[in-house]
Amino acid sequence: MLKKLFSHTAIYGLAPQIPKIASIVALPIITKYLTEVDFGVYGVITAIAGSIAVLSNLGLNVILSNVFYKSPGQYKWAWRQIYGFLMLWNIPFSILLSIILYFFIPPEAIHDAGYIILLNVLPVVFFGPTSILGNMYYQLKQKPMQIAIRSIIFGFLSVGLNVLFIAGLKMGYMGWFLSICISGMLSQISYWWPLNRKLGLRPIFNFKRRYIRNSLKVSLPTVPHYYSAYLLDASDRAVMKILNVSTGDIGKYNAAYIVANIIQKLGIAAGQAVAPMLNQSYKNNKEIEARSLIFVLQIAFLCLTFILSIWLKEIFVLLIKNKDLASVYPLGIIIVMSYNYRPMYLGANGKLFFYEKTKVLLKVTFSAGIINLILNFILIKYFGYKAAAFTTFFALMYMGYAGYFSKEYKETKKIEYYPLIWLVCTILLTCVAYFSVELSIGFKVLMSFLLMSIALIALKKIVLNEKR
Repeated sequence: MLKKLFSHTAIYGLAPQIPKIASIVALPIITKYLTEVDFGVYGVITAIAGSIAVLSNLGLNVILSNVFYKSPGQYKWAWRQIYGFLMLWNIPFSILLSIILYFFIPPEAIHDAGYIILLNVLPVVFFGPTSILGNMYYQLKQKPMQIAIRSIIFGFLSVGLNVLFIAGLKMGYMGWFLSICISGMLSQISYWWPLNRKLGLRPIFNFKRRYIRNSLKVSLPTVPHYYSAYLLDASDRAVMKILNVSTGDIGKYNAAYIVANIIQKLGIAAGQAVAPMLNQSYKNNKEIEARSLIFVLQIAFLCLTFILSIWLKEIFVLLIKNKDLASVYPLGIIIVMSYNYRPMYLGANGKLFFYEKTKVLLKVTFSAGIINLILNFILIKYFGYKAAAFTTFFALMYMGYAGYFSKEYKETKKIEYYPLIWLVCTILLTCVAYFSVELSIGFKVLMSFLLMSIALIALKKIVLNEKR
């Protein structure tokens, strides 16, 4: 089980990171032709687009997952109904997205408003939820290579287009939007053929309304849960725009996310890999097996993020050929370490999803998002854009651990996950990393080696306990 966890996490996580590594290598090339304003415009637009992205599927992915496990003989019929409904829903969703984007485009980019809106809407209008269903199918079938191959191909395509449009054609922020649009649409097309032809999952537009209504009763309470991901990951840039923070400062904050974005994607990949295994463990009543999966992920994340954080100063100097942007590495440490919430989050919320206790997610994830939003409005106004990194850390820690203390989780609890111990470890390592980033290279090498040794001993102990 642990071997499969690491192999699938590696495939889900490393495959998208291969082009990410290429994009990092490309940073010294393209940052010569980018300004703080370019980073700011891109950050604002992606944040605003993310503000309603959760509405594109109305939380129905939880129905797709549950019906796959609970009604294996009828899941295709259910999936086709949802597919058809979402294809139609994407029309009003695209109109809503266009209107919201128009009102939030920064003044520095208003002359490109039409092109920006078009490039953000096209992937939504054409093929709709095709990639969502395609990803879900291969994830649940535990065929990660199908997803990985697409991630690599279209990731490299996006990187190549970035270099072409930004460094070659000097298009600035528009180069990002154009490359994302092209690679996104081609990715959608790559899923359309196997989904519609090979698997026979063609959309049913004359769907059963009662089935969709019943599905929405379960899925809609999860929308605030998924929306919390936006409130935690991107709303800070939207708040900065509302509070009239300069586009340049928003660009600096966006640059601080360069390494954190990789960790965030790795956390999502780990979730894709571990979710089917957790569901299988819950189904077979193997709670210790499920806990071992979460603990292994938590140790790996703590080790990886700490080592990256203490070397972040050197990483930023190497990658970002802009002194103002490279100077934001202290914020990058806080943001990178905040994404350690993910494994423990999966431990609590994975079980809540399995038992369809979706309403409690409002108390956990959406509350974390609202907390982050309120703190951003208060603290950014008085302390500037840097405060957003600390509010993100606090809110993500809340989201990762609050679920363990909910009544609904305690009703399903069979063994202890020790959430407070993991939380204290995360906070302590974050403090150490924040102050250790200025140490000499020799000390950093020693600290990295020491932590990796401790992590390997802990992982070995977990593996031995599972075999017993």
